[in-house]
Amino acid sequence: MARSRCEKRTGQAIGYFGAFVALGLTTASIGPTLTGLAGNTHSNLRQISFIFMARAIGYLVGSVLIGGLYDRLPGNPVLAGAILVISAMMGLVPTLGVLWLLLPVMLIIGFGEGGLDVGGNTLLLRSRAENVGPYINGLHFFYGVGALLSPVIIARVVLVTGSINPVYYVFALLLVPAAAWLLRTSSPQVRLTPRNLGEGGRAGNRNLALILIVLFFLLYVGAEVAFGGWVFTYAIALGSDKTTAAYLTSAFWGALTLGRLIAIPISVRTSPRYILFGDLAGALACLAAMLVWQGSEAALWLGVMGLGFSMASMYPAMLSMAERRMAITGRVTGWFVVGASVGCIVVPWLIGQLFDSVGPFVMVLAIAVSLVLAASICVLLAVNPSLRSVGERAVSARAGAHSE
Repeated sequence: MARSRCEKRTGQAIGYFGAFVALGLTTASIGPTLTGLAGNTHSNLRQISFIFMARAIGYLVGSVLIGGLYDRLPGNPVLAGAILVISAMMGLVPTLGVLWLLLPVMLIIGFGEGGLDVGGNTLLLRSRAENVGPYINGLHFFYGVGALLSPVIIARVVLVTGSINPVYYVFALLLVPAAAWLLRTSSPQVRLTPRNLGEGGRAGNRNLALILIVLFFLLYVGAEVAFGGWVFTYAIALGSDKTTAAYLTSAFWGALTLGRLIAIPISVRTSPRYILFGDLAGALACLAAMLVWQGSEAALWLGVMGLGFSMASMYPAMLSMAERRMAITGRVTGWFVVGASVGCIVVPWLIGQLFDSVGPFVMVLAIAVSLVLAASICVLLAVNPSLRSVGERAVSARAGAHSE
């Protein structure tokens, strides 16, 4: 019986990891194919950039609407359905020769991606109720693997075919095995326990904790996406050539992926609270070095790689921290993803408004401010007894009794 349960949970985890590889492949596909899509639809870059907005809106709506389905229906078929929707729309992209047809397709792709993001996190947390930290870190590591593979696949396909159109057919096919695997595995059950209901199930405490965690995801994910999106331009503004700037961007995402891999064994024995504080301290130290030694190439490289490494486990660590404070339903995870999606829009946009008028250092400063605010939220969650989990309060109470 125990072996059968272990095999079932292993099969579920493989499906969720595969789903997040698929998510990484699709979310990283737009940038390298943007000019090709502009050519296909006879658009300029200003016009084709609206696909980012369409995708972001779809992501937000999908996070909320599909997130609710995970609380009412078996989760794996819903997750597989989101993947198949993305696959079908990816296959449509090369056939569309006008922008007004491409925009709704991109909105639907974002809708599916939002549902996939919510589903992978929610279902893995349900499947691995005990010691979930390593598995959440593993889930986001596989997202990084997909994001790293995406531009490599695109480059190889374009080299062979001379067009970006086959890229979307290849990605559409690559998503199908993940959906097929999920459809053949059973879905985890929703479990509401005193551990994640919080202090007596008080709605006020849970709602406050939810708001704070959503704000954390807004600030952290906004900072991560903004840095990854602006570091190329930042390096050029400081005098680097385009090749060096491209390598810096790759170094950031590579360090982020490596950090998530290394965080898997660390999270087995370390509380997510301590992981978060360590990550935030390391990230802020790297940003401070980049501000103080703006003219140093060594400080730039070390700061970029150190920041990627430090940021790596913040998202999964906060998810693990949240799981100790409330019931992680599909709707709750949907709000987490909504916060992250808003951050993806707001923080990069704010940097763009100030980059030329204030100077390139505003990128580093804005990200530092975001992470300081995120750290303040972590402190509030850690020190306020009403916002801490039943298990954490029990540990603190025992420690206090021993000290007396």
